[in-house]
Amino acid sequence: MKSLYPPPMDLSRRRFVHGLALGGTVAALGLLRPSKAWALASAGQPATLSGTDFALDIAETMVNYTGRPRVATTVNGGIPGPTLRWKEGTTVTLRVTNRLRVPTSIHWHGIILPFREDGVPGISFPGIAPGETFTYRFPVRQSGTYWYHSHSRFQEQTGLYGSLVIDPAGPERNPSDRDYVVMLNDWSDASPEHIFATLKRQSDYYNFAQPTAPEFFRDVRDRGLRQALAERKMWNQMRMNPTDLSDVSGYTYTYLMNGTAPAGNWTGLFKPGEKVRLRFINGSAMTIFDVRIPGLKMTVISADGQDVAPVPVDEFRISVAETYDVLVEPQEDRAFTIFAQSIDRTGYARGTLAPRIGMEATVPAMDPRMPVSMVDMMGAMAQGSAGHGDMQGMSGMTGMQGMTGMQDMTGMDMSGMAAAAAPVVRHARTEYHNPGVDMHVDMPRTNLDDPGTGLRDNGRRVLTYADLHTLGGSIDKREPSREIELHLTGNMERYMWSFDGVKFSDATPVHFRSGERLRVVLVNDTMMNHPIHLHGMWSELESPDGKFQVRKHTINVQPAQRITYGVSADNLGRWAYHCHMLYHMEAGMFREVVVS
Repeated sequence: MKSLYPPPMDLSRRRFVHGLALGGTVAALGLLRPSKAWALASAGQPATLSGTDFALDIAETMVNYTGRPRVATTVNGGIPGPTLRWKEGTTVTLRVTNRLRVPTSIHWHGIILPFREDGVPGISFPGIAPGETFTYRFPVRQSGTYWYHSHSRFQEQTGLYGSLVIDPAGPERNPSDRDYVVMLNDWSDASPEHIFATLKRQSDYYNFAQPTAPEFFRDVRDRGLRQALAERKMWNQMRMNPTDLSDVSGYTYTYLMNGTAPAGNWTGLFKPGEKVRLRFINGSAMTIFDVRIPGLKMTVISADGQDVAPVPVDEFRISVAETYDVLVEPQEDRAFTIFAQSIDRTGYARGTLAPRIGMEATVPAMDPRMPVSMVDMMGAMAQGSAGHGDMQGMSGMTGMQGMTGMQDMTGMDMSGMAAAAAPVVRHARTEYHNPGVDMHVDMPRTNLDDPGTGLRDNGRRVLTYADLHTLGGSIDKREPSREIELHLTGNMERYMWSFDGVKFSDATPVHFRSGERLRVVLVNDTMMNHPIHLHGMWSELESPDGKFQVRKHTINVQPAQRITYGVSADNLGRWAYHCHMLYHMEAGMFREVVVS
């Protein structure tokens, strides 16, 4: 059968970056008959449903973001689906009806609930068959900002997602005058099946920022011929690309804010002097965003739904599936741009805070794309002399321990690079002699104060995990009784992703003993960021010296980084554990965790 989603190669890149001013669900323009069970708000303003009893319809809906109608998978006819507003301490009932021709599901991301209500086909339940209604029912034991999405194949990429706002049982710690959800997503007119097949055939297909001759001559000028040649040789030997920051780019993606393309300009209103709460959710399939509001200082007050000690920042990076709540207090009677640029600088989502509808502020130019650094390749080995990892001063080297594929890099100097202390890592035997693993990091970095590629030393105050401190401390102050170490592995050229070199279809479950406190150690042996999500239990990120830092449901592990977090195995059942990059998960970076 002919695909409903032909690849968008004939559309202009500008149209994909900016989208249409009226892009979005056709239903929002009144062209489809709505169900009696729900009602859409105006375009760009998802409906809000409150209470304890909800009816959600999953169906195909026509959308138009680029000038060409496409079929999306929607909840109650909208992208995003309705914001569901719950109350801590209540029990919610959600009747989800599948009007698709294929099975579907909804996963309540970050919600602590019984495993059979978690919504992961093949793990917690069979899925929702076409024409059937499945009823979720569970107690709400937390408050904050979360989201929901499909866990069935690629439906999340085609629009099946929405936000969750849970009001606390008691007083709000950070009251505000206005409260807005700001959901970020990536939309493509191409089908996700086509995108995934393309990545399997040619992993860098969507990366148009390949190293150029002018850049080589710039490096010769800045670093000398010998070092410039050595660097190019190194990348060629590893069959890797220093500009490979995002697998799927703005070449095919239009970036959305609350279901609205940049040209549509989603707008949140305020009166000067008011305190405005913005609940940022990265509900994209593959895109990491860097967020700022030029002219306004943001105060981060919550991470992944959990209140943190307030942190004033100019900018923050939000990885896939993370949420951050911020407060802003605009004093002037003017508009401010909410700007969320993709990590690879190929596009952006944007909206506006304004006193009146129709006002706009200047949209800033995107920052330059910064290449992957030595720190992102080599971890602590590069921190000793390279700071945040440039190649300067690395000449005269004949080998580099710890990185597969880097055995012959004559012309680069390692003197002083091993000065930084690094933990001992334990690579699994399955990582070796494995076509699915193209590199190992033997000396990963453990610091949490690095904002990451593209944000280092940019002149703005950028949030890092080291800034985050969950109020109230750890939920379980016991010392872990054991450790589980897993490595995030892959072969970028072949587009294979895994834990410990073993893809999900070949892996056995990870077992947690009921009631135990354990420490999970993750080592990123790749040059990509991986947001790792454990279902059903909190992940309590630790500082490099092992102290409690921040409680999260999704932890982004940077390239060549080792992180640790505590987990209390207090929720019996079978749980999904995976990278939240949708195509990484589908390609194998997924495990089942069994608590028994």
